[in-house]
Amino acid sequence: MMKKSVMIFLMSSLALFGYEVNGVEVGFTAFKTPAKVGVSGSFNSVEITGKRSAESVEGMLNGLGVDIETKSVNSGNEGRDKLLVSDFFLVQFTHGIQAKIVSVKPDSLLVEITMNNKSLSVPMVYKIEENRVLAKGYIDLNDFDMLPSLKGINKACYDLHEGKTWQDVEVGFLLHYQ
Repeated sequence: MMKKSVMIFLMSSLALFGYEVNGVEVGFTAFKTPAKVGVSGSFNSVEITGKRSAESVEGMLNGLGVDIETKSVNSGNEGRDKLLVSDFFLVQFTHGIQAKIVSVKPDSLLVEITMNNKSLSVPMVYKIEENRVLAKGYIDLNDFDMLPSLKGINKACYDLHEGKTWQDVEVGFLLHYQ
């Protein structure tokens, strides 16, 4: 009986954190017009890769990754989504985006993002609150050789964007864990 109580105590004191398999949202805010108006969106098809639990939230984050299907883009406007797929992502045959957290510090992450066959380490700030991790950072489309895609979406939306589509994009994720 004593042995069983000690074992239960040890197991309960490990306090392993895990995240819900469907508990990650990957989003972005792109910018248009000379006034730099933001247009936000997310992706409906995001596959989580990496370990599913660890002894700390930071340990859980380190090595966590996602595979994103670009055709699943969701900006809340079906017509815009079709243009984002045809006149942005498919201009350079970018069917997927991969991201993996490669470093975790108290308030910052380093995320390796692969898009258009180019991988770059992107710094992000993050905060933990109420069993959620919220992270954000910025990419420059030129760093991923995506300017032909930017030119494609700018041409397709020239009037709506008042002739200006910005090459910097805010990227981020919201991860739910238990």
